[in-house]
Amino acid sequence: MARSPALTGILFAIGGTLIFSVNDVSIKFLSGGYALHQVILIRAFVAMAFILFVISRSERGFSQLATSRPSTHLARVCIVMISNVTYFVGLATLDLADAVAVAYVSPIIITLLSIVFLGEKVGPRRWAAVMIGMLGVIVMLRPGAGVIQPAALLVLISAVMYASGNLLVRHMGGTESAMTLSFYVQAGFIVVSLAMGLWVGDGHLATDNKLWAFLFRPWIWPPLEDWPVFLATGLSVGIGGMMVTQAYRTTEAGLIAPFEYVGMPLAILWGLVVFGTFPDAVSWVGIALICGSGLYVIWRETVLRRESDAA
Repeated sequence: MARSPALTGILFAIGGTLIFSVNDVSIKFLSGGYALHQVILIRAFVAMAFILFVISRSERGFSQLATSRPSTHLARVCIVMISNVTYFVGLATLDLADAVAVAYVSPIIITLLSIVFLGEKVGPRRWAAVMIGMLGVIVMLRPGAGVIQPAALLVLISAVMYASGNLLVRHMGGTESAMTLSFYVQAGFIVVSLAMGLWVGDGHLATDNKLWAFLFRPWIWPPLEDWPVFLATGLSVGIGGMMVTQAYRTTEAGLIAPFEYVGMPLAILWGLVVFGTFPDAVSWVGIALICGSGLYVIWRETVLRRESDAA
C-alpha cells in the first residue's frame, strides 16, 4: 500500500462508504420519531468523542487542530451541513435504495468538477466506467415512474453539495489532516444542531407533512432501545467520514468517486433486512451496471500500477 497511494485511497473510499451505509439506515430508522437536528446533534457528539480519542492517540496530537484556513473550514462545514440536511430529509421519504441511487449522481459531478477546478486528468476508460455506473443509476431511477419527486430533488441537491465538499477536501489536503477536517465538520454540526434545537426544539413549527416533519418535530428523550442506533450512526459517521476524507485528500477525486458506488449493494441489503423492500429485475440490471463499472476501474488501476512498476 505504501507503494501504491492510489490503491490506498481506493481502499479508504470503499471502506468508508461501507461504514457510511450504517449511518444511512440508522437515520432512516430514526426519522419516524425524532427531529433531524436532534439526531445530528447526538450523532455529532458520538462522532466527536471518537475523533478526539483518535487525535489524542496520534503522533501530532491536538496540535494538528491549529489551522491557518478557518474560512475554508467554515465554507466546508456549510457545504456538508446542507448536503446532510437535504439528503436525510429526502431519505426520510424515499425508499433507501432509491435515495442512494439518486445520491450516486455525485461521482459524475465530482469527475466533472475535478477537471474544471482541480485540473485533474481523467482517461477515456475511467470516463467510460463512470458513465456506465451512471447508466445503472438511470436504470434504477426509471424516469417517469414516480421516483423523481421533491424528496429526490433534495437528494440531488445533496449530491451536488457532497461533490463540492469533497473537492474542497482535495484542495485542503496539503495542509489539513483527515482528523482535523473531520473535527471541524463535527464541531459545526454540534453548533448548528444546538442552535436549531433552541429555535424549533419545542415543536412550534411542526407540521403533518412527512417531508418537513423530520425537520421541525419537537425533541424527545430517546428510550433505551434507540440508543444503540444513535451510537451506530455516530460511530459510522466518525469512522467512515475520516476514511472517505483521507481518500479524497490523498488521491485524485476522479479516481475515488466511482468506488463510492459500492454502497449500492449495501443499500439493497439494508432495505431488505430492515425495511422489507427488495429490488425488482430492472433494479438488478442497474446494480450490475454500477458494480461492474467499479470493478472495471479497480482492474484498470491494477494494470496501470503493474505497468508503472515494471517500467
